[in-house]
Amino acid sequence: MKQIAAFASVAGLALVGCGDKTDAEFRAEVIVDIHESIAAELDDLVNAAHEIQAAAPTHAWDALGDANAMAQMRDAWRRTRIAYEHVEGATSPLFHDLDLALDARYNDYLEMIGRGGDHDLFDATGVVGMHAVERILYSASTRPSIIVYESGLDGYEPAAYPVSEAQAIAFKTQLVQKLVDDATALRDQWRPQVIDVGLAYRGLVGLMNEQELKIDQAASGAEESRYADITLFDLRNNLAGTKGLYDVFRQWIWSRPNASDAQTMIETRFRSLTTLYGSILGDALPPVPTGWSSMHPSQTDLSTPFGTLWQAVQREVDPASDGSIVFEMNRIAKVLGLPQFAGSAPPRPPRR
Repeated sequence: MKQIAAFASVAGLALVGCGDKTDAEFRAEVIVDIHESIAAELDDLVNAAHEIQAAAPTHAWDALGDANAMAQMRDAWRRTRIAYEHVEGATSPLFHDLDLALDARYNDYLEMIGRGGDHDLFDATGVVGMHAVERILYSASTRPSIIVYESGLDGYEPAAYPVSEAQAIAFKTQLVQKLVDDATALRDQWRPQVIDVGLAYRGLVGLMNEQELKIDQAASGAEESRYADITLFDLRNNLAGTKGLYDVFRQWIWSRPNASDAQTMIETRFRSLTTLYGSILGDALPPVPTGWSSMHPSQTDLSTPFGTLWQAVQREVDPASDGSIVFEMNRIAKVLGLPQFAGSAPPRPPRR
């Protein structure tokens, strides 16, 4: 209760102190805050990509002999995920091509490339980005269900460590260099003058809308960080990043009395979702029940840890549900004169 009272007090002070500002002044402040926050994360992204490259051996990889190097690369790769998941809601609508280059998944690339596929895992063309690097780094420990899913894709090439000096050097100087270059390009292009407040806000809403979709994709093997098996880790960082960037709008929101109910609901939902994700041990999603269907989940499946998570996330982010994060963020967008998120939601099961 003390925390709630303290928050209400701070919110009240913010409302009093900001009552005379115009929308243009609030927009200008939001741009400065978003720029500074994301610029720091993009520095982390670039630094982590460089660290992957620095640790990469220039000889055929050996699981035992190169164990330290592999651990360093995997640790740095996880930090690329933290940084990118924190910023993608605001950056991806503005830099779509770089978002694809950095964060597209293997199946996304194969769909774009076509039946020919990409049979050189280590060069800088075709399948690239964080997940291409992940696919190699975790190729020896990828879950069988992921391999079964991907082997059915047109153009599939099994993942593997570099088995020659040439492949190792290509991984280091081509594939990872491409990651470094794209991360650097995103950082260098992230300037205050390119920030569109409306697009950034709508991107945050869209990212929250995707929370359920990212869980749904686990049923087919198409989940996000599938090789490292840390999709829940991604979701936690998505949520933390979205909340952090959403917070820069707080003074503007609290200056509008007709937004207070929606703002209070969003704060509550953010806390609820944070608690939910934190209640699950580890960085992986719970196992998906055999035969799971998002359209027709059985009561037995809904009672499993995965089903419980799926239901809770659906409830928290459903764009059609009054009181959900996405619904209320759209309501605030309307109050502030920002574009509302109008993307499609994942298919809904029939009402029981």
